[in-house]
Amino acid sequence: MDPSEPGAPREKKPGRGLLVAGIIAAMLVSGGLGGWVGASVAGGSGGGLSSPISMSQPESQAPDGTAEAVADKVLPSVVSIAVRGQTGSGEGSGVILTQDGLIITNNHVVGMAAAGGEIQVRFDDGSKAPARIVGTDPATDIAVIKADTSKALTPVSLGTSANLKEGQAVAAVGSPLGLSGTVTTGIVSALDRPVRAGGAQSDQSTVINAIQTDAAVNPGNSGGALVNMNGELVGINSAIASLGSGSSGSIGLGFAIPVDQARRIADQLIKQGFATRAMLGVSVSDAPGGDGALVRGVEAGGPAAEADIRDGAVITRVGERIIENGDALVAAIRSHAPGETISVTYAAREGEQPTTVDVVLGEAR
Repeated sequence: MDPSEPGAPREKKPGRGLLVAGIIAAMLVSGGLGGWVGASVAGGSGGGLSSPISMSQPESQAPDGTAEAVADKVLPSVVSIAVRGQTGSGEGSGVILTQDGLIITNNHVVGMAAAGGEIQVRFDDGSKAPARIVGTDPATDIAVIKADTSKALTPVSLGTSANLKEGQAVAAVGSPLGLSGTVTTGIVSALDRPVRAGGAQSDQSTVINAIQTDAAVNPGNSGGALVNMNGELVGINSAIASLGSGSSGSIGLGFAIPVDQARRIADQLIKQGFATRAMLGVSVSDAPGGDGALVRGVEAGGPAAEADIRDGAVITRVGERIIENGDALVAAIRSHAPGETISVTYAAREGEQPTTVDVVLGEAR
């Protein structure tokens, strides 16, 4: 295991474990809506439906902090992305980082175009442009693309995910089911949620330390913006939970990559074409007897080995954050940056008294 990235450790609260429901990437594959269902309404005589229609709308100043103000600010900074590769096609979303066309999205949105595919972005004004991949990092599910356009774009305002609070109002902006420019609102439902970004079939190389939200996130929202009510980017929408019954629509359980992590990875992809992440130098699985991550292998000379963490140890805490399983450990380590010093609490064998040691995290690609 080679865990990574930013976000403060948090004390465990009841029910904060990994979901039993399936997690699927919030990407629309071979996209577009199958069709529209229309309805018409006929008004009777003498009633409200037959009265003259007013074409005016009440004027609004869109006060700061309202959904309307957020939409006005953020929509010009969010794009729809259509991808065609050798293995199929798909649709997703992206967020503009620079005026000259750098866009952040999910790796699983554009990954199929990495080997000779095509990417096209659609801007808020309806215009389109081809794009190319600048860099991808499958482990954090972040990618950066560059749109080939001469017009000045509107970069998103960057916020921070470090001080997000559960219950805080947020909005998701993207292109669910190919419907570009869609805004939904909700709250931060939970923080530090371990989620496998590529879906239930992915392995620990794609676990993210996610923000959970009840703002509606659907296929096609992947790579889009999760923003606070100042219109500042706090996360990149990446995955949704499903009930496992064939339905893949929103059930109020959406997951976003924290912006502090996404920003660091995107910056590395832009500057050097690849990203690095923090690593503990162990491979793990769920502890068979209950909570914790069971160490199944230790990298020689790695951070864990230097701290005398050995095979068979059960890691139960990183800082003050309780570790419930292997994925939780991956997510916790990825909430830090390489070179940071963290405390790790573990029992040398399951059931033994725990020991806490300081570990300087290593760097992995």
